[in-house]
Amino acid sequence: MNNHRHFIFHKPYGTISQFINPHKRKKKLLGDFFNYPKKTMAIGRLDVNSEGLLLLTTNGKVSEKIRSSTIEKEYYVQVDGSIKQEDINILKSGVIIGFEGKKYTTKSCKSSLIPVPNFKERTQKIRDERHGPTSWISITLKEGKFKQVRKMTAAVGYPTLRLVRIRIGSIILGNMKLGEVKEIKSFF
Repeated sequence: MNNHRHFIFHKPYGTISQFINPHKRKKKLLGDFFNYPKKTMAIGRLDVNSEGLLLLTTNGKVSEKIRSSTIEKEYYVQVDGSIKQEDINILKSGVIIGFEGKKYTTKSCKSSLIPVPNFKERTQKIRDERHGPTSWISITLKEGKFKQVRKMTAAVGYPTLRLVRIRIGSIILGNMKLGEVKEIKSFF
């Protein structure tokens, strides 16, 4: 019998995707939002400045499958500047980023310009129009190196201002509220 439990979480900006605070920073942790069972682990992570869909499970085998390069992860990304289609095309074909002290060329991905999504304002203001235009793009990857999306947008000249993961495989963030946790029967 399968006694494992699975959760989806809408991670707010400023939250550490861990149960233990490694640097004793004054930030919220996963356990501050829900009383998860012992041995619950986050599947992949979102850095402290990123928001959106985070999956958690007590089943390490499921975690391994989702982190593999077969499952798509989709992000909505607000970038600094009016991004051009030619730069989106460069993102799609792969860009060179730094990873673990070496140069790495990202795999091809899906990317497109999108309308401004209807997200609640972030708890920490990003900036306003006085500092110039911004654009929103969608980036869908099957890999996930450390801060990869942020490095990719910077590589084409558009630093990331806000990053929200909206989908992992067939699981979508939808209209979950910030900080909301839902228990589900399975991921797939």
